[in-house]
Amino acid sequence: MSQYETGFILSPTLPEEETTQFIQQMAEIVAQKKGRMVKQDVWGKRRLAFPIKRFQEGLYVFFTYDGPGDVSVELERRFKQTEAVIRFMTVLKDPRDLGRRKNKKRRAEEAAQAAQSAQAAAPASATSATTRSAGPTELTGSSATTELPAPAEVKEEK
Repeated sequence: MSQYETGFILSPTLPEEETTQFIQQMAEIVAQKKGRMVKQDVWGKRRLAFPIKRFQEGLYVFFTYDGPGDVSVELERRFKQTEAVIRFMTVLKDPRDLGRRKNKKRRAEEAAQAAQSAQAAAPASATSATTRSAGPTELTGSSATTELPAPAEVKEEK
């Protein structure tokens, strides 16, 4: 099965109940045609880059799904029949990109784990470094104090 992404823009004048009902109907079509919905993204109302069918705004919706090609054909057929759909587009996702994204995500998780383990190790090494550089009076806990040399006077030459 191939993975597809279908984006469509709905009319902004469509009532909210009808909008959610239409989106659910389209999602059910994916299931009826033996497809599997991977992700359903509703962006909401956005301004269009240019007027489409005399609308300046539209409700953006994106479906990502796995399935045979007839799923996208059926969705597009329904989009053409519905006046509420201003514009739509279906894209076949490249399977190589999916593998790359999984690898990239795995590498990012490994890097995050390495960073966490480095942070956990950093305080322990900093503590051991301070104990090594401390003087003998500080380690033994005696009340003896060490005197620091007086600062040298700086003479200015004119």
